[in-house]
Amino acid sequence: MLKKLSLLAISALALSACNDQASSGGAGGSRQEIRIVGSSTVFPFAKAVAEAYTKLSATNKNPVVESTGTGGGIEAFCAGVGAETPDIANASRRMKKSEFETCTKNGVTDIVEIQVGIDGLAIASATTGGPAWKLTQADVYKALAANPFGKPNTTKTWSDVNASLPNLPIAVYGPPKTSGTRDAFAELILEEGCKTDEATKAMKKTDEDKYKAICHDVRTDGMYKEQGENDNLIVQKLNSNPNMLGVFGYSYLEENAEKVRGVSLGGVAPTTATIGDGSYPGARPLFIYVKKAHIDKIPGIKEYLAEFVKAGAGGSYLTKLGMIAAPDAVRASASKAASELTVMDSANLK
Repeated sequence: MLKKLSLLAISALALSACNDQASSGGAGGSRQEIRIVGSSTVFPFAKAVAEAYTKLSATNKNPVVESTGTGGGIEAFCAGVGAETPDIANASRRMKKSEFETCTKNGVTDIVEIQVGIDGLAIASATTGGPAWKLTQADVYKALAANPFGKPNTTKTWSDVNASLPNLPIAVYGPPKTSGTRDAFAELILEEGCKTDEATKAMKKTDEDKYKAICHDVRTDGMYKEQGENDNLIVQKLNSNPNMLGVFGYSYLEENAEKVRGVSLGGVAPTTATIGDGSYPGARPLFIYVKKAHIDKIPGIKEYLAEFVKAGAGGSYLTKLGMIAAPDAVRASASKAASELTVMDSANLK
């Protein structure tokens, strides 16, 4: 009996320690400010919401917002529960099934998913000094895929890709593999260009892994130049290299309209209207993921979420920064998730 009671006491202490992790950090530390990591695209929006949240009350601590890229942010978010881990992950794509499984394995079991708005994945060039680019998704795929349609990429110039394009070296600044923008680029632009070949398109049903490698892998011979998680750096480099192209979120295009201009894809230019109505091929939803276990441990998370959802409306300070308001039904669902802390359903994750 004494041994049984001792085991019960140990179990109770372990449970108490687990419950206290989010506020005590499990290593003697503590935290009063919200910690947010993730997407470089969502970063300026999350930063603006953090500033607005801090002004709501004198007791609100300024949240710490880091631009780590979607993949890196979700990895840190899924590392476990406790003050040493982030409360919120920003994402410029949906969480992957594999990431959700990692979260679950590490004890992050109750996750709230909130779509905060829409963004466009823009391809851009300098406003002056270079050609007036008009591309298709197939052009971009043939220029940047490692093995377009299963064959090594030997193209050197844009005219090698398409005779109607400029006879200029292929050179594109873009995000790294850890970025949600890179994932969206692969899915929304490269893969769509890849599917123009019927034989490759059919491969998806017979060998999905090979299909994904052919359609998503980017060449590594210097034509595509990774620039880290700083989209402003790409803007700066385009401004000084007018014959080069860059890939980043639409909000950076709008914010730097005097320096860079959007490149049309299939005859559709990236604008607020074309991204909002879905006619621009690079339109994508933006998300934040919230660790429900931290809600009652780290002060202010619910208030921060409420501010983010409210600021997602058309005409708000976020839309003035370049974020595009989601449709009313999506915003209503986001508001409900933020207020009721609805745990996400992982059934339809890929």
